[in-house]
Amino acid sequence: MRPRFSLSGPVLMGSTCSGFSLVSSMLRHSILLPVAASAALLLSGCQSTPSPQDGPLGTWADDPMRNAPPITRGLDAAGLSTLLSAELAGQRGDYRYASQRYLEAAKRYRDPALAERATFAARFGNEASLIEASALSWRELAPLAEAPNRLLAAFSLQRGDWLDSLEQRLDIVEAGGHGDITAFAEVAVAEEAPLTLIAQQLREHLARPNADQLPHHSDVLLGTALIEATIGDTALAQRRLDQVEVLDPESAALWLVKARLALEIEDYSTAQQAAQQGLELAPDDVRFILLLAQAEIRLNNISAAEVQTNALLESHGGNQDLRLSLAQLYLEEGHPEPAQRLLQPLIGQSQVPDLAYYLLGAITQAQGDTDNALLYYRQVSEGREFLPARAAAAQMLIEEDRLLDARAFLRIERMRFDNYFTKLVMLEVQLLDEMSQPADANELLDREISRTPDDASLLYMRAMRRWEAGNIAGMEQDLRQILRTDPNNAEALNALGYTLADLNLPGRLQEAFELIERAYEADPDNPAVLDSMGWVYFRMGQPEEALPWLESAYAQLPDQEVAAHLAEVLNALGRDEEARRLIKQIMQRTSQHPLIDELLERYPELSP
Repeated sequence: MRPRFSLSGPVLMGSTCSGFSLVSSMLRHSILLPVAASAALLLSGCQSTPSPQDGPLGTWADDPMRNAPPITRGLDAAGLSTLLSAELAGQRGDYRYASQRYLEAAKRYRDPALAERATFAARFGNEASLIEASALSWRELAPLAEAPNRLLAAFSLQRGDWLDSLEQRLDIVEAGGHGDITAFAEVAVAEEAPLTLIAQQLREHLARPNADQLPHHSDVLLGTALIEATIGDTALAQRRLDQVEVLDPESAALWLVKARLALEIEDYSTAQQAAQQGLELAPDDVRFILLLAQAEIRLNNISAAEVQTNALLESHGGNQDLRLSLAQLYLEEGHPEPAQRLLQPLIGQSQVPDLAYYLLGAITQAQGDTDNALLYYRQVSEGREFLPARAAAAQMLIEEDRLLDARAFLRIERMRFDNYFTKLVMLEVQLLDEMSQPADANELLDREISRTPDDASLLYMRAMRRWEAGNIAGMEQDLRQILRTDPNNAEALNALGYTLADLNLPGRLQEAFELIERAYEADPDNPAVLDSMGWVYFRMGQPEEALPWLESAYAQLPDQEVAAHLAEVLNALGRDEEARRLIKQIMQRTSQHPLIDELLERYPELSP
């Protein structure tokens, strides 16, 4: 059922007074302002009509409200129109428009309930930029509310802005809520986030007065310990865990981090004990099973590990996913035989998981049986493991000096799996590049494009290769070919428009602007397009116009390219200190920042 957006219940149509009752109801729900006197006047006006003693009607030839002071607060006609249009848009499923109108009303009346409603509508419409804008407004109007911070933290994490996401979570913690810091730390470790900066931010929080009095202090300690253990500060991490053990010894997360830390410092006996303790607290948590098996393997108790993992599998009803995870663990730890034994029961099933075939291919390859490994890899069907299996098979053949066989294998797979034709061509091009054979890669790409001249992905790949080689005319030719068959292809429009703007080619800036404008119409939420729009405005000598586009792009995509553009525009506007702070932030996040280095060569005064 489509959700309704009734702000005040059913709207009663009929007499003029029903409109005022709607207004009164809206005011009660929205708490826009105190309106006792106004409501009394409105209601009395519904009960009587003007009489001669109210004043001579003849004196009302002009608008009687013309000289009245403007309404700056309250539900005037414009405010009522905004809310009604939002309500009706929501009811007919136009969530974008509904969210925009609620957000407009929230800013006007400074009401967090309306900002919350704008966020709710934007989420139903799946409008990323609008959700973020609404959540920011909601947080501004209700600083202690937990929900907007959670949303903003999720958005920051989605676009890779780890520090901003952590800041939102710590705001939740400081307001007394649960910021899920340990869960955040687990993702950060897995995704190779800037852990040193994250650790610094967590330590600053822990150093604040009364931080240890907050309700979820142990969660922050655990997350910090996990980050510190990963970056090598194991002694400090251990002290954090000792604190948590005093505060919350029954926390399964505590024993999870303890086991991981023990594995990190190669204290495998302690890891084994911690994993067992955690498993007693959370018997269905597969992570403890994997950590326990890993500790046994590191202790070289392979037979004991197998007995234990088999018993665990039996207690979990032979769980297929668990079996696959354990086999993968044994393989990663350099023990293909027990991995193979774990997978054998799956082979007799009617539907063998693709991951099982993929792992069996890797096991057989590790045993030196290339031909059988190839057979296993080829049995992986279409899905998540399909391309990794073909890449592994081709790489295996190349490592045995069988390049011709590898290319023949990929050619046959293109014929067998038409849905993967383009991706398999791109895979072969990548492998040839890795072998320092760009001429063969270009020849392959040219040949396949001649057979499928409208393949946008291959044309785009060749366009980017031509750009890297300095062949701008060739790049433009390929992008124009894409646009002939798909005039609204945002990726091609943006690539061509940005290139023309970046090269600052004489007489072509207006053309670049028009291309990027079309890309924006096709994909208005794409931060790369927003960056291009800002950059073309800057090239056209309009830094003031460029700034909001680049700020919006950087909010969604805080990478060094957008940062370099934004810093240069800030410099052009005389805001050097802001530019330096931005550059410092990027340089702290990553050690490799060639675009920032190039910017600093041109503007050394912006060095942090």
